[in-house]
Amino acid sequence: MAPSTTVPAASHIEVPETLLKRRKLHDKAREERVAAATAARKARLAKRRLIFKRADSFVKEYLAKEKDEIALKRAARAAGDFYVPAQAKVYFVIRIRGVNEIAPKPRKILQLLRLLQINNGVFVKVTKATEQMLRLVEPYVTYGEPNLKTVRELIYKRGYGKIDKQRIPLTDNALIESSLGKYDVLSIEDLVHEIFTVGPHFKQASNFLWPFKLSNPTGGWKSRKFKHYISGGDQGNRESDINSLVRKMN
Repeated sequence: MAPSTTVPAASHIEVPETLLKRRKLHDKAREERVAAATAARKARLAKRRLIFKRADSFVKEYLAKEKDEIALKRAARAAGDFYVPAQAKVYFVIRIRGVNEIAPKPRKILQLLRLLQINNGVFVKVTKATEQMLRLVEPYVTYGEPNLKTVRELIYKRGYGKIDKQRIPLTDNALIESSLGKYDVLSIEDLVHEIFTVGPHFKQASNFLWPFKLSNPTGGWKSRKFKHYISGGDQGNRESDINSLVRKMN
């Protein structure tokens, strides 16, 4: 008669220590991943709330500024005076002429302004130095004071950022935060606000934006393109009329 054999139960089989250690490591790594994902989700939600809150405060700020300006105009009209708006803080500069027959000094200024091609556009802070520079390159550019709608449309539609020396489209707020987060610019609305109001970090925000590549205006340039805007051409300072030109080129 054959000897009887018994199969040990699963509880009686000892698990190798290496396998137990591996299981513990896997469990610990899984818990850490779950905790990190939960923390990241909470951080994204908090950041999204902060961005919406900021955007709401910006809208209120813009509306309050517009109402104040309307009230000042009405008060001046009631008193029989003229309302003179404040001096422009920012210009949008567009290059309208090529490289032929450009003197070295204007060529260097155009390079400093990052206007390397025709129909390139940049935001420039208005200072005594920049006004002198624009006066020297006036035959090659047209510029004026952009309104909020123009700034927003340009950045939303044609906005590209300079990230690792590459031209990257601004499709995500994370791209802006990675480059300008240290300046408390976290979203595209923060970027619009910094440019439009000429905030304390305007220089960094403007340098982050790649020069805008615009199209030729709808209907083409004027026949006397290389005369001053006041004389019926396109070059030089056109003040608030820059907004209608950008609409045609955007």
